[in-house]
Amino acid sequence: MTNLYFVRNQRGKTLGSPQDSIDIRSRDQEWVALIKLVADGDQSALTTLYDSTSRLVFGLILRILGDRATAEEVLLDVFTQVWRQAALYDRSRGAPLAWLMTIARSRAIDRLRSGKHDQQHKEPLDNLADLTSSTLSPEEATATSERQKIVRAALDTLSPEQRQVIELAYYSGLSHSEIALRLGQPLGTVKTRTRLGMMKLREALRPVLGGEL
Repeated sequence: MTNLYFVRNQRGKTLGSPQDSIDIRSRDQEWVALIKLVADGDQSALTTLYDSTSRLVFGLILRILGDRATAEEVLLDVFTQVWRQAALYDRSRGAPLAWLMTIARSRAIDRLRSGKHDQQHKEPLDNLADLTSSTLSPEEATATSERQKIVRAALDTLSPEQRQVIELAYYSGLSHSEIALRLGQPLGTVKTRTRLGMMKLREALRPVLGGEL
């Protein structure tokens, strides 16, 4: 059996060393802290958690589904669930990555069993017009300028990258694929920015929409 103390990664650091254990503990502590912030409604914490864990989570989903496009959609579903259920995470029952992987495995298996793909589900952008128009009373629904003011204020809460993809879709009517082509970005990146951006929009509009969200 190979001694892990003599196996090195590309940077030359010994794998399986005490330092690795420290690094893992430090990483887990960071992720636990991020999950707590997500539970408190911190959207930037969700983005940070996504950036640091999505590659690992995506790898598991892809192995289960065997299709990259579908795996990308399920990955977004996973982090949507994380946003909604972060408060349920219990560190005493497992490490944060184990919790994320459990969600990922469950969502991937659900997708396998359903045999359904993207066309079976409306994208969040498909609901943006309904979401913004429903923020007003019937009498105010005809006040287009007021609706736009609300939308613009909500868009101001987004990162520049998220705002860009959402404006291209909502105002220019471009599909995810068209946005990816125009920006020279991977399709998965566009979908990720869209989903995270829509989550922020919904949160920004929550005081107006109330229980409709």
